[in-house]
Amino acid sequence: MWLVFALLSAIFAALTSILAKVGIEGVNSNLATAVRTVVVVLLAWGMVFITNTQGGIVDISKKSWIFLILSGLATGISWLCYYKALQIGDVSKVVPIDKLSIVFTIVLAVIFLHEAFTLKSIIGCLLITAGTLLMVL
Repeated sequence: MWLVFALLSAIFAALTSILAKVGIEGVNSNLATAVRTVVVVLLAWGMVFITNTQGGIVDISKKSWIFLILSGLATGISWLCYYKALQIGDVSKVVPIDKLSIVFTIVLAVIFLHEAFTLKSIIGCLLITAGTLLMVL
């Protein structure tokens, strides 16, 4: 089931880029990010109430709060940078560079989460990096 959600995530991420590029035309990228964020917040809290999981907020540990807040800050900064890049660059160049996050994530997972860095993941990272360079140069 995780694969279905991962594929849906990729499809909606692709739609996000195309819709955002059209939507930010003539709009300040920071303002556009703020509008998008409000929609995301409403959608996320809507799902919390639809699934009746709002009571779990009191069970979130201090450690989880800290890391969820840090994750939110990283997401916000990423979105601000992404929208600015989309506004001034071609989607076909911005998106491949943005997807280098895959390589960065794998490296950070190895360093901080002690996940395995296998030959397969090294080759995958090299191929993603090479593919990105081919698409943007």
